[in-house]
Amino acid sequence: MNGYFITGTDTDIGKTIIAGGIAGVLREKGYDVGVYKPVQSGHLVHHSEGDAARLKGLSGVEDPVEDICPYALEEPLAPILALNRAGQKVTLHDLQKGYVHLKEKHEFMIVEGAGGLAVPYVHDGLVVDAAKMFELPLVIVARPNLGTVNHTLLTIDYAMQRGIQVAGVIISGYREEMAGISERSNPDMIQSYSGIPVLGVVPWIDGLDSREKVLETVRKSIKWDQIQITC
Repeated sequence: MNGYFITGTDTDIGKTIIAGGIAGVLREKGYDVGVYKPVQSGHLVHHSEGDAARLKGLSGVEDPVEDICPYALEEPLAPILALNRAGQKVTLHDLQKGYVHLKEKHEFMIVEGAGGLAVPYVHDGLVVDAAKMFELPLVIVARPNLGTVNHTLLTIDYAMQRGIQVAGVIISGYREEMAGISERSNPDMIQSYSGIPVLGVVPWIDGLDSREKVLETVRKSIKWDQIQITC
């Protein structure tokens, strides 16, 4: 195992915070971790609020942001639609080339997808096809609220049907002050019905512009003894 592919049960769910936070904490621990966001829609590559810039900032890598995210589109659309409207034909092979370039520089890779596994991604594949191509175990980022058990179990089943190993689930954006029976029960229910471990419950983070706060929260919330690293 030389990394993780971070996906979600939906879009706008905290994947970048989890991916960048895990990478940043592991780098603090002395691991040589790289980050990769193959396709980004909604912001151009240098935009400070884009996923690529946040990944770079949270992880602390020195790689150029253009290497971290080789394909960035301004329109907030499904990646393939944004690519088509920008007149760019991008294939899975193109994404693989960017991955290999970074993989040769780092011993461990954190790759962040876009939205969920069934999101139309590039000319010849969905996000799930990219995840399978990279041959990395999957970490699924899920919401804390009612409905997340259904969304998470469906994502796990879909990944397994495609032959992808699911390493675990991370609940993102948990608000203790707003949590009811559902929010408190969801992690155990996900583990019970799927057999997949919940690797952590990460609280809602106010002030995402603070790298220190994000890393501190992720550091305290993840079960690091269940994060497997071979470099």
